Amino acid sequence: MRSAASTHQSVLVARRRFFANGEAPTELVRPSILRSWMRCAERGFDGEAVPLAEPLTAHEFSVAIDQHERLCRLSRPELELLHADAEASGALVVLTDPSGLVLDARGSSAFAGRAARVMLRPGVPWGETASGTNAVGTALVERQAIAVHGAEHFFACHQVLTCAAGPIFGPRGEILGGLDLSGPAAVPGTHALGLVQLAIDQIEHRLFEAGFDGREVLRCHTDAGLLGTAREAILVFEGGWLVAANRHALRLTGLGWEAVGQVEAASLFAEGWPPEPGPWRLRLRSGEVLHGRLDHPGARPARPSPSPEARGEMPAREAGVPVSGAERAVEPLFDPATAEMLRRAVRLLDAGVPVLVQGETGTGKDVFARAAHAASARAGRPFVAVNCAALPESLIESELFGYDEGAFTGARRHGAPGLLRAADGGVLFLDEIGDMALSLQTRLLRVLQERAVVPVGGRRPIPVDFTLICATNRTLSEQVARGAFRSDLYFRIATYTVPLPPLRALAEREAIIRMLWARLGGAAVSLAPDCLAALARHDWPGNFRQLTGTLRTMIVLAEPGHVCTLADLSPELRGVAAPPERSGAADLEALTREAMQAALVAAGGNVAAAARRLGINRSTLYRRGLGGRPVAPPLDPARALRPQTPNT
Repeated sequence: MRSAASTHQSVLVARRRFFANGEAPTELVRPSILRSWMRCAERGFDGEAVPLAEPLTAHEFSVAIDQHERLCRLSRPELELLHADAEASGALVVLTDPSGLVLDARGSSAFAGRAARVMLRPGVPWGETASGTNAVGTALVERQAIAVHGAEHFFACHQVLTCAAGPIFGPRGEILGGLDLSGPAAVPGTHALGLVQLAIDQIEHRLFEAGFDGREVLRCHTDAGLLGTAREAILVFEGGWLVAANRHALRLTGLGWEAVGQVEAASLFAEGWPPEPGPWRLRLRSGEVLHGRLDHPGARPARPSPSPEARGEMPAREAGVPVSGAERAVEPLFDPATAEMLRRAVRLLDAGVPVLVQGETGTGKDVFARAAHAASARAGRPFVAVNCAALPESLIESELFGYDEGAFTGARRHGAPGLLRAADGGVLFLDEIGDMALSLQTRLLRVLQERAVVPVGGRRPIPVDFTLICATNRTLSEQVARGAFRSDLYFRIATYTVPLPPLRALAEREAIIRMLWARLGGAAVSLAPDCLAALARHDWPGNFRQLTGTLRTMIVLAEPGHVCTLADLSPELRGVAAPPERSGAADLEALTREAMQAALVAAGGNVAAAARRLGINRSTLYRRGLGGRPVAPPLDPARALRPQTPNT
């Protein structure tokens, strides 16, 4: 369970140097343990204190069990098997949710009593943010299996334990929970980590038994004898795109979780994608030969659309903001540099460090935030998105911080918790934070410093635990210099900044357009080379949002089998100069209509916004046959931002 470099004596020496002198004894403890100690120290934990891990109430625990019912059900066979080993060796097998909350604990009744004295029991959070360095909490942050023995625990009271744990990954790289085997530190757990990893393999393998109807499921391995076992590699494709996989498949193909939703099947295999189900001998482009079979092929959709999770998004209902199909978030393709920044952002979020995403409108700041949440240890907890520029100051204050009963006229009878409390345990995404009023910046800073929120009209601070992602299209450092943004809040949220590049700055724009065209359902329509080149040459000031809207429009208007040429593009995209000035009533009418159409396009089809832009009444647009039927009024922001906790 331990590496030779982490003997009991060396760890004790490392603790003295770390806790007493503030040194980083890299030669005495494993890097993963030292990283965890440093995260705990940054949170202000005292290694000699007792961690304040508050158990859930009976009702709260019942809600947590219901939320993670599928994880508990799929893990039950492995818990039963490990139960026997744990009981025989005087240990406990522990199942947690993605945050480290203990959902189940089975094993030795004698050790269970001792473990309960250090709060290792169901209903107690054992994530790093609550219980410091420990196997399951640290494994969830590090996203890898790990053993923590005795004095390697951050809190001295946990030194009675020796633990081995690993994260349970879902088919798209999201962490569903953790599995841990804990026993007394005096008993060496030589094979504990191996037992845990084998059990996790079985659980993750079981996740692919259902839920992929109509998609192509490829099961393969270099050893044909391992097909059908928990060690086989599993890749799921939809419309030729990789939409799910297990860890064995990623290891075999040399891919990372960021490849889900980004890689085509044809790019993986030297002979191309198998057209029919059945047994196959496949050759990877690396040259390695795989034995495999294709299950549940189904009919390939003419216009494939990988799931939101596969694109790094979360479904709209899980974000707490209803989004129509026409208004669904754009789908930027992360270049290698941005993908690397995403991996770093996930590690920082798991460590409780805020992330600031900066970029022009349409570069995918929202999608980046959702991808980071989906890949983080909090993937199974709420993702609450708030657009700071979309709500008036009076409304956003009550929506963010909540309010007590009678706080203001029109307040609900029992008050409202607010979005900060709704994000408890998960991720809070503050979009366009550069537009937040200074008075709200002051209140937000206090929440971040004290990790507690005081509702409007209330007096008692309520503890909150969320990871923060902020986004803006402004340069916050310039706003700080102008006094429009608090410097102390800026330094708090800008610990790590992700600069998303504009579309015009990305290389290989033709390849990006081809991939995005396929994702939007363009399989039945082709792009002529001159049309593709013209699209790639354009500056796209609206970035991915503008490009996606243009491509979607072209696909919808084209008939199946049509080849889009330059004639299908607007004059602006073709690079054609504006026509010379015309005269006469007919020409004036044509120019007026063109101006109205241009205003509608600029307003995204919103008739009211286009009319305001032109300084005319909406009825004028309708009389000229523009804008279709009147659009529905905008959603009530208070209802539109109501969060919903995603299911595991």
